[in-house]
Amino acid sequence: MDASSERLAAQTGGAGHLARRRWFRQEPSEAIYAALLVLPAMLTVALIAFLPLARAFWLSLWHINLRFATTPRTFVGLKNYQAILHDDRFYNALKVSGTIALWSILAELVLGMVIALAIHREFTGRGPVRASVLIPWALTTVVAAKMWQLIYQTDFGILNRILGDLRLISNPIPWLASPNWAIWGLIGAEIWKTTPFAALLLLAGLQLIPGDLYEASALDGATAWATFWHVTLPLLRPTLLVVLLFRLIDVARMFDLPFVLTSGGPGFQTETLTMYTYRVLFQNLSFGMGSALAVTTFLIVLVVCFIFIKILGAPVGKGDER
Repeated sequence: MDASSERLAAQTGGAGHLARRRWFRQEPSEAIYAALLVLPAMLTVALIAFLPLARAFWLSLWHINLRFATTPRTFVGLKNYQAILHDDRFYNALKVSGTIALWSILAELVLGMVIALAIHREFTGRGPVRASVLIPWALTTVVAAKMWQLIYQTDFGILNRILGDLRLISNPIPWLASPNWAIWGLIGAEIWKTTPFAALLLLAGLQLIPGDLYEASALDGATAWATFWHVTLPLLRPTLLVVLLFRLIDVARMFDLPFVLTSGGPGFQTETLTMYTYRVLFQNLSFGMGSALAVTTFLIVLVVCFIFIKILGAPVGKGDER
């Protein structure tokens, strides 16, 4: 090899080495960098949420009953889900959970909005008032349920005593023993317990609204109702969506309050989806059917949440579209 060939080879090799060095020094794209940042969180979610869900779905495809040690485990496919479609008790639990979700969330949004607007204003002693509002939510659910048991007690409960003194009732009402009143007693206790949570989130949303918008609205001569309807409420829609989703998920997994307050009774009038799943899974030891109920509940909540996200997560106006 002559001198010119050696120089050409050296230059070519040097250029290739320099290109490789530049390739290694290139920073990853923003998409790859973002994916690397969220990868630990995604792995954590997969291990905590999706892995148990996949395990529950796999168990739901089997007939597993541990009441008898000799009962064989047989693969039944989707027969457990077919059984759920013909299970009247499942539809009753779905109706109970839906009724509680509808009325409790609606009342909590209204009452929470009123409380949030009230404590958002400047007044003397606002700090202690805000702290006192959170007391019902801070109480343990079992303690709150026991307290409401005493309030609803037929013979010496304070609620019947107050209604009797006001001449609103002539005979004591069996709040937790009557099929017509038990679910409303449960809804009332749920509203009292979780309204502060909705008020707290709505208060946080109110504090994010710029004060200049209210000043401009006042200069334009808008009334308080017009300001609330056209300024406050549209800007609170993301917060309302968060409150709605959190409360919907809470109601779907509601167990401790009805379990302590009514035990699902009288009969099955206050038995929620979670209580029914618990009884099938841990009392009847039917792991296949219980897992199918758990997966079905998850799918129902997922679909409902998706609908609310599509409705409330849309742009506020057409002017936002590009």
